[in-house]
Amino acid sequence: MVAMERLRQERAHQLAAAAGRYRASSEERRDVERQQEAGVAFPDSRQALAARATRLLDRHAVPAAMAVEAVRAEPLAAPDAYERILGVSKDLQAWSFLPRGARAARTVARISVRENGRELPLGTGFLVSPRLLMTNHHVLSDAAAARQCFVEFDAQVTVDNTPQPSIRLELAPDTFFVADQRLDFALVAVAPGMDGRPPGEAFGWNRLSAQPGKLVIGEPVNVIGHPMGRLKEIAVRDNMLQVRLDDFLQYLTDTEPGNSGSPVFNDQWEVVALHHSGVPKTDEQGRVLRTDGQVWQPGDGDDAVDWVANEGVRVSSILRHLAQSPAAAGPGPLAEMGAESGLGVTESAAAAPAPVADVTVPAGTPVEAPAEAAPGATAAVSAVAHTGLRARAGAFGGERHLVFLHGRSQQRKVPAELRDEWTAGLNQGLVAAGFPPVDPADVWFPYYGDRLVDALAATEGLPRVPEALSLSPAEAVAPPSPTARAAYEEMIGEAALRWNMPEEEQPATERISRDDLVGHLHRQLAWLAARSDLDGWTIALVLRDVAAYLDDRRVRDAVLDSVAETLPEDGEMILISHSLGTVVGMDLTTRLSPALRTVHLTTVGSPLGLDSVYRRLLIGGTKRPDVVADWLNAWCPSDAVAIGCPLADEWAGSVTDVAVINARDKAHDIAQYLSHPEVAGEIAGHLALGRGLLTARSAGVT
Repeated sequence: MVAMERLRQERAHQLAAAAGRYRASSEERRDVERQQEAGVAFPDSRQALAARATRLLDRHAVPAAMAVEAVRAEPLAAPDAYERILGVSKDLQAWSFLPRGARAARTVARISVRENGRELPLGTGFLVSPRLLMTNHHVLSDAAAARQCFVEFDAQVTVDNTPQPSIRLELAPDTFFVADQRLDFALVAVAPGMDGRPPGEAFGWNRLSAQPGKLVIGEPVNVIGHPMGRLKEIAVRDNMLQVRLDDFLQYLTDTEPGNSGSPVFNDQWEVVALHHSGVPKTDEQGRVLRTDGQVWQPGDGDDAVDWVANEGVRVSSILRHLAQSPAAAGPGPLAEMGAESGLGVTESAAAAPAPVADVTVPAGTPVEAPAEAAPGATAAVSAVAHTGLRARAGAFGGERHLVFLHGRSQQRKVPAELRDEWTAGLNQGLVAAGFPPVDPADVWFPYYGDRLVDALAATEGLPRVPEALSLSPAEAVAPPSPTARAAYEEMIGEAALRWNMPEEEQPATERISRDDLVGHLHRQLAWLAARSDLDGWTIALVLRDVAAYLDDRRVRDAVLDSVAETLPEDGEMILISHSLGTVVGMDLTTRLSPALRTVHLTTVGSPLGLDSVYRRLLIGGTKRPDVVADWLNAWCPSDAVAIGCPLADEWAGSVTDVAVINARDKAHDIAQYLSHPEVAGEIAGHLALGRGLLTARSAGVT
């Protein structure tokens, strides 16, 4: 039991150090308690309160209207105003608190060791980049120890309190490993999954920030981990920060030894510390005491210890240590940890694709930056004209047809590669739900990307590259057609209203100028971007193309004709549509072959809940088409394109909504949506896939 003995010794060292710091900070703790007894909710420095309030307001963690309401009743000095704002943040949580917490929980994994033919849980870890997992030094002291360990994601119960199948991945310390005993942290690479993707793409990852303002004394903290190796548990809000030291935080919360390596979150689900130790009560000689006041002995067990607090290592201290380490020199895994970490290149640069070879594009070919690109970026394009892909004969018995219908920004891309990407996401969800994967060759993939952008270019008469970097997203990407622009502005305005954007005072002038309108649109997009996990450009580009498609009959006909060229003509169709494709798919139901008996519809990341969208559909409103036998709509609460969801609010009795939590910065990503077992399982049911029946042909397909 070498690993367990090492863990015990290392943990004893950290317990003694934590207890020593707790004794040394006793006067600070008593001062905090005196202030709280006197009614001071957040007994912290004025500078800390100011930084915290500023961060909350800048990130719209406190709605502006609520912040104004909290401070306008009477003139307040700055510290009092800060406390009012912090009080709103502490006492009132938006509905998104729960799904954001669920999303953060997906980044947390159980760490276990293989030893003497057994698998023993050691602690907890969490992803802090697409490839890196953070835990304690006393859990993984060196690369040799990490080589004996593996991690399990989704080791938890479902909403029905039944165990969920976990996903096991290997650690890769030979790729990257760094640790420090004093700060009790370890950072290790995690090997990709069977699909070849880094784990952060599947489970999301936490952006660590070296900036101030993440937590003040008196605020609650939330801890997610695997206490005593059990399935994932959460200690939420019934706790608070007591003392902030140079490198450590001391807080009250209900945790157990297996929580070593857990992330400590604030209420905005930002990581503020790495949980590393409980703090035991000790006597004057520094000996650990039991709950009955007697000196604790190793054989007494952890339950007998009189625990008085918990301690975590401050994230800012870990980041400062990493910034000074040789591992931070030049490009490498640390550079992928996000812009706020201060570790090398910015997040956007780290995520940039490899350079592509120059291609010759015929003059006049429209070029558009992808939704994820920075303003002014030009997408790599191909001069090859692409068409849709038909499924091979006999797929799913020949009577059922699986059809993927893509969204915008797919022009000049290779349909086979897009189909593979969709299928990989679906297969991840199918396997997690206990079903066999499907072969991409068995999927229909209508392709309208080139036809859409060509039709829009003919209408607009201008290349679709936002070259003027000084323009806002609202101005640079708005459709030039007056009627399309009106629809576009209506969609953005409706989305901002649904996300509780405060009303603005109207200009005092009689006439509203173009600059006024552009500025208003820009503020609406900024609000949507701040409240979601999408940037303003992504939101603007998607809604612009939805507006242009719905406004111009020539564009709509070009898209629908292109899709109709690659569709099954009989049997049952399982139609999976995404983003703009959900709007196209709903229109498509008016043009299907009469021999198609049934359509099983799944929409994801859909704007169909916006009144400005559904009243412009060919079906004429919120009535489910007769050919659609059933309808599942998956949406992510932080996907601003799906702000009109759940759809059942408008499409009464017609649709089953399921909320899912996608990885951060991938809120609108199709592969993320399809990777959820509840989404993939519904699709499997329509395809009549048997659980666990892997065929020779489909086995190993990812």
